[in-house]
Amino acid sequence: MKTKNLLLFAMVIATIIACNPKTEKKAGDQQVDELSQEDKDLMAKAQALFKPLPQIAENKDNPITPEKIALGKALYYDTRLSKDENISCNSCHNLETFGVDNLATSPGDEGENGDRNSPTVLNAALHFVQFWDGRAKDVEEQAGGPILNPVEMAIPSEEFLIDRLSDIEEYQIMYAEAFPDEDSPLTYNNTQKAIGVFERTLLTPSPFDDYLNGDMKALNTQQKQGLEAFINVGCITCHMGVLLGGNMYHKFGIYDDYWKHTKSENIDEGLSGVSGNETQKFMFKVPSLRNIEKTFPYYHDGSVAELDESIKIMAVTQLNKELTDEQISDIEAFLESLTGEVPQQALMN
Repeated sequence: MKTKNLLLFAMVIATIIACNPKTEKKAGDQQVDELSQEDKDLMAKAQALFKPLPQIAENKDNPITPEKIALGKALYYDTRLSKDENISCNSCHNLETFGVDNLATSPGDEGENGDRNSPTVLNAALHFVQFWDGRAKDVEEQAGGPILNPVEMAIPSEEFLIDRLSDIEEYQIMYAEAFPDEDSPLTYNNTQKAIGVFERTLLTPSPFDDYLNGDMKALNTQQKQGLEAFINVGCITCHMGVLLGGNMYHKFGIYDDYWKHTKSENIDEGLSGVSGNETQKFMFKVPSLRNIEKTFPYYHDGSVAELDESIKIMAVTQLNKELTDEQISDIEAFLESLTGEVPQQALMN
């Protein structure tokens, strides 16, 4: 009887083991391991081509301090930096809408529009140059340009602005705190430095940064497919590195004239307009793709409003490729993973 019971017990245990979910899961685990290896391969490619955002965009010639940030923020939002006090830096680079105004071109202090799209100020401090034609070396130099531009903020001269700000007691205090080693800190150069420092804090880590830092679940399946397509079709020719762009000049319209596809009203010759060099005709700074989902309309003239259409145009004009609807949809999904969050401390109180 005992022997019979032992045999029965052994049969029950064998049945339990055979049906044990853990035993069944081993086949599944093997499949997951295979998939995760594919994920690892894709991640390795991505990590070789792109880099996560740094925590801060340093400039050794303009150290970041809390006092400079506070002054820069105050100046950034102040309409008194425009002649008739109609616009501020934030008017064209609205931090509530990812550093842009979502207009093709932006109205200046007197209501006249410029001829180029206002790019996002977010992460701009990491670009290798500033403006579409690279005429400013960094955000400090860039900050001074629009203030004196007659079509933009229209301040007549540096002296005009400094005389205006010098009459404001709050600014007298803030400039002295931001530049404590200077006898006369309220200068145009320091105005540029303060705004530049504020802009150096405007970094927007995104799910893609989490992915680059090792979190495979940071991207969903379609976004990973889009990342693979982005790499394989050749978008990485121009859009790589920390910003997925922002690190070189490139001709817009390699395989066909860009304006045939963008329907641009004005044919902008780009970098050659600054350099006078015919070989640089139709070259522009490659834009960063970070937050691209939110920073429409696209291109130097804001001529295209839809991201999927922009992807299609870039493939045709730059790569001589006709992408499928699925490829475009997947790449668009990947680009959405580049959307971060505007630092809360940078928003208007």
